[in-house]
Amino acid sequence: MGLVQAVKGAVGGVLADQWKDFYTVPAGLPATAALFAAVPQGTNAGRGSNTSGSSNIITNGSKIVVPEGYGLLLFQDGAITGFVAEPGGYEWRSDDLNSQSIFAGDGIVTPLIKQSWERFKFGGQPGGQQAAFFVSLKELPDNRFGTQSEIYWDDGFLNTQVGAVTRGSYTLKIVDPILFVKNFVPAIYLQPGKVFDFTDLDNAAASQLFNEVVGSLAPAFSLYTNDPGKGNRITKLQQDSLGFAQSLSAAVEQGYQWKSDRGLAIVKTAIVSIEYDANTRELLKTVQRADALSGGRGNSNLQASVAQGIQSAGENGGAAGLVGVGMATGMFGAAGMQQPVTPAAPAADDPVAKLQKAKEMLDLGLITQDDYNALKAKALGL
Repeated sequence: MGLVQAVKGAVGGVLADQWKDFYTVPAGLPATAALFAAVPQGTNAGRGSNTSGSSNIITNGSKIVVPEGYGLLLFQDGAITGFVAEPGGYEWRSDDLNSQSIFAGDGIVTPLIKQSWERFKFGGQPGGQQAAFFVSLKELPDNRFGTQSEIYWDDGFLNTQVGAVTRGSYTLKIVDPILFVKNFVPAIYLQPGKVFDFTDLDNAAASQLFNEVVGSLAPAFSLYTNDPGKGNRITKLQQDSLGFAQSLSAAVEQGYQWKSDRGLAIVKTAIVSIEYDANTRELLKTVQRADALSGGRGNSNLQASVAQGIQSAGENGGAAGLVGVGMATGMFGAAGMQQPVTPAAPAADDPVAKLQKAKEMLDLGLITQDDYNALKAKALGL
């Protein structure tokens, strides 16, 4: 019975595999699919009779259509034999005995008699394997990252260690499909009906990438904030998706060799949130105050403060109170208001020094001529 079944299987398989077929992308693929087998059309609107062909044999003369944004990997007995990166229609040709067909100009003897004999020796099934796989050359979205607790890095902007909890996503691109398949894709995904998806929670390879990205976040933040070309500004992280992606990609490459060993690269990032620890938040508040008081805005704030001080001094201590405000104004004028540097102030009880300060305030428009005259009279004891 075994021999009869083998003969039946061999002859039936040979006849079914003589038909040319039409291979294309399977229906219902997720947008994040990275690698999947090309599938024969079989039937289309009730037409087509090639529904019994072998799943691991591609008949000579069959057509494979490569869509935009995808590459085509060709396999023969488990080995990669070719790669197509340009979209279009291609015809399958192979020297393998199992692929030969009377419809592809391979004659009658070899496709029918020799194939039947070879398959009979393997129990009625083909003794070879051909396969075609599509690989995405697009940016693959929705690859998430996130930390459950604070990560810490040495920050060039704050000049100290910084801690934060962060989460976001990145786009991933397969830049070397052959390297990707040879070194990273598990064998289970190199068969019909399987889809390699980086966002699949059951994909152990994808889970490994997630862990490696999380492990690279601290070095990536450090690379970004310590790069003078990016302004050393921690506050730009969420605005600069390309810049931070470069830092994250460099950190991943340095730690795990994604590009050189696996043919993968991070293209863009989107940081959804960064929650800094308490110490970092206080440091950022201090920096914000310093930024607000720098330059022309700082001069405006200082002048407003001095004017308020003069008003309060006038209400509480009259002209005498204005002398103290004037001294403060003189000191801030050299630094905060960017005034020319003046010699060190003489002793506070020196009437000449008091008059100098009062004159400075008069020149700045902080006091009136009458105020100056009153201060002058008091300083000289008149």
